[in-house]
Amino acid sequence: MARYGMLIDTTKCIGCYACRTACQRQNDLLPAESFIKFHEFERGTYPHVTIEHVPTQCMHCVDAPCQAVCPTGATYTTEDGIVCVDHGRCIGCKYCMAACPYQARVVNEETGAVDKCRFCTVSALDGTEMCTCVTACPTGVRTFGDLDDPNSEISQKIAELNAQPIDGDLTKSKVFYVR
Repeated sequence: MARYGMLIDTTKCIGCYACRTACQRQNDLLPAESFIKFHEFERGTYPHVTIEHVPTQCMHCVDAPCQAVCPTGATYTTEDGIVCVDHGRCIGCKYCMAACPYQARVVNEETGAVDKCRFCTVSALDGTEMCTCVTACPTGVRTFGDLDDPNSEISQKIAELNAQPIDGDLTKSKVFYVR
């Protein structure tokens, strides 16, 4: 069984928001809703200053704090390690939002349910294209794949680039960063 994850190479990110826009369209999100958030950091000293763009999203944690606090079991982890939300069971209590150290949850203004990145799970299950954010990126910032397959592109890149979860081993994140 695969254990899916993502690599985000911020050294390639130009801050164009193509991943965010594609994700919003794929998931029918309102303009104010987004599963991908951007953080910008100034790096260097004058006159050699650059801006680092760091896109963040649900980290699909092994020890998902959001799942631990969900009173209805609406937040669950699939066999593939993808943290998902059963919208029919979500009561909109927002405990998951408070528990998430990455602030990766958003409230659907129409339904009141809380939602998040799901690695485009629906597309994966029916065999169509995976992770719209990956395919939309013009600079190849994102790599998606099976973390348990040592021959997969993502596993090889994580090893080669020494990619790490953004907050260390805080939640055993399945999203790795090159910064």
